[in-house]
Amino acid sequence: MKVRRIVANIETSDATAAKRFHQDVLGLDVLMDLGWIATYGSQAKMDVQVSFMVQGGSETPVPDLSIEVDDVDAAFDAMKAAGFAIEYGPADEPWGVRRFYVRDPFGWLVNILSHR
Repeated sequence: MKVRRIVANIETSDATAAKRFHQDVLGLDVLMDLGWIATYGSQAKMDVQVSFMVQGGSETPVPDLSIEVDDVDAAFDAMKAAGFAIEYGPADEPWGVRRFYVRDPFGWLVNILSHR
């Protein structure tokens, strides 16, 4: 058996509220929208990972979700311009990533990162 996909399921009273954060700012595609569920993603090949953390690194809180992007500074500028709350960074971390933390529309702490 091989794991083919891992999906984060985030409870909300408005499934379309994620559109501005995940589609409009991050540029993800709507893969499925049934009204009660909206799934955003990409058809590009992605790695499957699950992380278990005691802290978020650099003594930060554990983020609820991590999203790797190709240009973290562009993502930071877009999130800031869209009015989302930046809670950390951007920072160049000693383990080789540049990242920032942002709150999504549901209050989840999202780690947006790219590898250097």
